[in-house]
Amino acid sequence: MKTLDRVFENLRSNNRKALIPFFTAGYPDVPTFLALVMEASKSGADLIEIGIPFSDPIADGPTIQYSSARALKTGITLSQTLELIKKLTEMIPTPLLVMSYLNPILKMGVDQFMKAANEAGVAGLIVPDLPVEEVGLLKSEARTVGIPLILFLAPTSSDKRIEQVDAHAEGFIYLVSIAGVTGARDRLAGEALRLAARVRSKTTLPVCVGFGISNPEQAFCLSREADGVIIGSAIVDIIRKAGEGTAAISQVGSFLAAVRRGIDTGNDNGNGGS
Repeated sequence: MKTLDRVFENLRSNNRKALIPFFTAGYPDVPTFLALVMEASKSGADLIEIGIPFSDPIADGPTIQYSSARALKTGITLSQTLELIKKLTEMIPTPLLVMSYLNPILKMGVDQFMKAANEAGVAGLIVPDLPVEEVGLLKSEARTVGIPLILFLAPTSSDKRIEQVDAHAEGFIYLVSIAGVTGARDRLAGEALRLAARVRSKTTLPVCVGFGISNPEQAFCLSREADGVIIGSAIVDIIRKAGEGTAAISQVGSFLAAVRRGIDTGNDNGNGGS
């Protein structure tokens, strides 16, 4: 059984939903990044998404763009990120996902990337600028090494689009809760709940919702219809406000623990960056 299948099966058997925090590799610096991921593992994350810094992150809003630019200035590369992931997989039990735009993968070479990602212990691959029509660029190589290719659905997705994505996706479907780019929002549209319910009725894969989630209440609300929630911009906001070092690590840990409780119970009043 693949790692992601096992994670979601265990969650279902315990009537729980997945918490998936996002961190930009190397942000705000490599030691703090490593400590943040380890703290997230201790704070209740079921999966952790690691973003590869990229110079043109078209799906990301200003917050993630800022963290990506900062990481790139430190010299972090795709190869270095995979080395860091390999180190982390030896230190924590939480499976790690990689989020990369297509260009860095093509630049490294698809075969070489998949081999390195597999050796690093990557549990799943997310490529936000890979439409389902172009999935053939990566799918064969990903399947060869056993890395699930996680695909996106947007709020505007038709039933036909949902069927197309379901036919090719593995691991889980990444459902974008709002139209537009990433970024924490004070409110999430009711359409996100309705879309999650519609997609779940048409697939046997888990459905996880991301984009815009900024507090435990929103996470709980979306988890009623989804199998998991993905939080990124709110975490970067916390790190940016706290600065480098132990304050950021502690505050992110507290925020994720509050979101974990919020998802599990629906009555946590903790809040974090938004």
